[in-house]
Amino acid sequence: MGTPAFAAVSLRALLDGPHHVAAVVTRPDKPRGRGKKLAHSAVKEVALEHGLKLCQPRRGSDPALAGLLTELRPDLAVVVAFGNLLPADVIDAPRLGTINVHASLLPLLRGAAPIQRAILDGHTTTGVTIMRINEEMDAGDTMLRRSVPIAPDATTGSLGEDLATVGADLLAEALDLLARGRAVFTPQDHSKATYAPPIKREESRVDWSRSCEELDRQVRAFLPRPGAYALDAERRLKITGARPEPGSEPAEPGTVIAVGGDTVTVACGAGALAVEWVQPEGRKQMSAGDYMRGYHRDGERIRLS
Repeated sequence: MGTPAFAAVSLRALLDGPHHVAAVVTRPDKPRGRGKKLAHSAVKEVALEHGLKLCQPRRGSDPALAGLLTELRPDLAVVVAFGNLLPADVIDAPRLGTINVHASLLPLLRGAAPIQRAILDGHTTTGVTIMRINEEMDAGDTMLRRSVPIAPDATTGSLGEDLATVGADLLAEALDLLARGRAVFTPQDHSKATYAPPIKREESRVDWSRSCEELDRQVRAFLPRPGAYALDAERRLKITGARPEPGSEPAEPGTVIAVGGDTVTVACGAGALAVEWVQPEGRKQMSAGDYMRGYHRDGERIRLS
């Protein structure tokens, strides 16, 4: 059971291993792009590629999902970024229960957005945990975990790729232990739990009164989606590449204090953000310097909001 590219990595690992994948469960197709054409999830693409039995329930409580499990009587269900809460009858249907590949070191960062929140919160380390699912969010007993360092320039995209590979490796190890009856599950210390709630749309807008380090983390956490953005007058400007400059002279936050080559330096509440790549609404990505030269006159005072 999984949906995005992160989950597809684990599915491919299962298909390459000794265990039989009886069926794949993923979210319904979604309209995407300007044409709003229905698009498959990354997991569905893998399922179709391998001719696997497929189920696309709208919610975890959909009778079609319970019916599938009754029909197949699987030994185990594996959940990786599925995107739906599962009821007890679904969780408990497989003979060995249901396990989850979660992209954090539980009990830290329980919830829907552990990769983005790890970067936003300034963590230097995160990881992957294999846990047994229960009806509480990411609160089940843990089986395996592995730490992964967060590079200073890591984005959600790059860190997600690293974690997906680690998660697939851990999943293969977990299934081997379960098959041999050697799996050991340990209760979480719930007093140490922290949470990673879903990203809200309003979190994407840059607040220039914050420090350059915070804004650097915001840009990286929201790449590739949804993208941190600012407003240039009424023009929405997505920031797709930047670096912090903590030693810059103070200026009114949001003020463009330098344009040099491909880089535009913008004052923050503390320090400045050197913006390297931007994407104006409805346009392709371009260097920040090219954007400024194309949309503003030399010497014009520019303030982003």
